[in-house]
Order: sequence, then C-alpha cells, then structure tokens
Amino acid sequence: MQSLLGQLYDVQIRYDVRDFLVTDRGALGAVQSENDGRVLDEELLLAETADGAGVSLYLDAALVKRLEGANPLGELTEGNLADYCTALEGVSHFVYAAWRLDRDAPVSLLELETQAEVDKYAATVFLLSHQQGGNYPAQVHGRLFDRVSFDSRLEPHQYDRYRTAHRCAAQYCQRLERRFVQRGEARLEAMMRELRKFYRLGATAKLRHALA
Repeated sequence: MQSLLGQLYDVQIRYDVRDFLVTDRGALGAVQSENDGRVLDEELLLAETADGAGVSLYLDAALVKRLEGANPLGELTEGNLADYCTALEGVSHFVYAAWRLDRDAPVSLLELETQAEVDKYAATVFLLSHQQGGNYPAQVHGRLFDRVSFDSRLEPHQYDRYRTAHRCAAQYCQRLERRFVQRGEARLEAMMRELRKFYRLGATAKLRHALA
C-alpha cells in the first residue's frame, strides 16, 4: 500500500511503514492516543521527542491476518473492501505525516484525515482499473462516500473533524469523476497530475481547493 501511494503521488520517503507497524496494542505501553477509549483497528500515533518525532502505526492483528488471507492488492472485492480501507487509511496517515515532517512542514489532524479520504478513493480507482484491464466501476465514489456513518461516541471536536474531512474529500473526488471519468473509463494520467498537485498543497490551500 505504501508503494501504491508512492507511485500514485510520486512521493518517496526514507521509511518503510513495516518498520513502524505494531499489531499488539499492549506493546504500545503508556503511549497516549487521541481517541476516547474506543477500541480501534487502526491508529497512527505521533509523539514529539527531543530529536524529532516518535511514530507508530497500529493495525489490529486480526485485520492484518484477514488482509494476508485475501490480499486486496491482488483482488479487491466487496469482501475485503472494509479491511483494505482501514489499512490504507493508516498507511496514508503514515506516508503523508512522514513526507511532511521530512520537509519540516506542519501537518494537522484535519489535513491527515482529508488526504486519507482522497487517498482511499484515488488508490481504489487506480487499483481496480489495473485489476479490471482499464475499466472503471462507476460505483466507487458512492460506495466510499455515500454509505458512511460516524461513531456516536466521538467527542464533538472529533466528529466535526471527521465530518469536515469526509465532506471535503467527497466533493473533491466527485469533481475528479466529472473531469476524468467518461463512459466507465478513467483518464488516469490526467487524474494523476491533478492528484499530485493536490497532495502538495498546504492544509488551508488543500481544503480550499477541495471545496472550490
């Protein structure tokens, strides 16, 4: 998944996400997460340290095992879509945070969430197009953005962040469909150029562009 995102956005980072992957929640010890006690299958943990930043990507062991048994990079189906999206979101957070931190650029939680929502759509389009010989299934946008609900246990500020990220990404990706998808085929090269420009925008410009 890191390689897929790297190729999609022409982004290279010095780190391999597998070196930062944790599947045993207990191994994180006293590391504090931002969530409110909910049990999550995926979470990127960032901590400021004296010499930089500490990073861990937590993915639930059962999630990883299911993906190993039904690898979406080989065949993405309705059966493994949810697990694929969960894992891809974590990898997206890791890649984007590492890429921004390497450039001494700030990154906000809203920016991370918005980019991850766009990444799930874009990666799915490119992955399915490759797996289906260039054909683009028109239901991708609706499947990723229309059948969504938010956890009722979210704190108000968390709910607002997730809802805003979802709204921005849904609107931006809908615009991508109108511009680059015709008669079930995606103009992938043109879409990729637009996505790479979007990826490199700062937080304020990214949100403004998404809602333009």
